[in-house]
Amino acid sequence: MDLKHASARLIVAECKAEGLLRNQCAYVLGTAWHETGAYKYMREIWGPTAAQRRYEGRKDLGNTVAGDGKKFMGRGFVQITGRRNYTDWSKRLGIDLLKEPQLAERPEIAVKILVKGSKLGTFTGKKLADYITLSRSDFIGARRIINGTDKAGPIAGYAQKFDDLLLLEGYGVAAPPAPAKPVPVPQPPAAPRPPAPAPTPASQHKERNPFWAALFWVLGLIFRQKDK
Repeated sequence: MDLKHASARLIVAECKAEGLLRNQCAYVLGTAWHETGAYKYMREIWGPTAAQRRYEGRKDLGNTVAGDGKKFMGRGFVQITGRRNYTDWSKRLGIDLLKEPQLAERPEIAVKILVKGSKLGTFTGKKLADYITLSRSDFIGARRIINGTDKAGPIAGYAQKFDDLLLLEGYGVAAPPAPAKPVPVPQPPAAPRPPAPAPTPASQHKERNPFWAALFWVLGLIFRQKDK
C-alpha cells in the first residue's frame, strides 16, 4: 500500500481540488482500496451471488425495471450500485450513465463520483464532515457514508495507513513562507562638489613666469651669439 499507484495519485489530486482535509482524503483512499480490491476491479465481479440476485427489484436502489440489478451493478472506485445512483450521477456529471453505465468504470469519472459523493453525502445521506474533521477521525463510523457498517474495521485500518502516508507526503501542510526580500535603504544624495576657485591675478602671473623666463633665456643666447 502506497501513494505511487496512478489511481492513488488521481484520487489525491481530486481530494485537493475538492478541498478535503488530509484525514478525509485518507478515508476516501481507504474506501477505494477496499471497494476495488487494491484498484484491480472497477466493476463488481458478477456471479450472480445470492446478494446480487437481491439487487433486482430493490426500491431503495431505484431498481424498478427488470434487469436493473445486473445493469446497474457496482462500478468505479466506490462501486455505485442501482438505478437511483446512476440517475443521480448522470445529472451531476452531465453524462448518460443510464444508457452507458460502463462509463462509471472510467477512472476520470469514477474519481469524481467517489470524492464528491463522499463529500456531499450522495450515497447514503451521510458525508465526510459528519465523521471526519480537523479534530476528529472517526474512521469506523465513516463507513456509513458508503454502506452501513459493512467491513468498517478493515477500511478504518486502510484509512489510518493512508493518513500516515499523506502526512509524510505533506498533504495539507502549508508551505513555509518565502523569505522576505530585503528592502533597499535609500541613500542620501551625494553632496555637490564645490566649484574650483577662479584663478587670481597673482596665480596667473606665477603660471606665466616660467614661460617668460625661458623666453628671456633664449633671447639672451641669441644676442650673445650676435655680439660674438
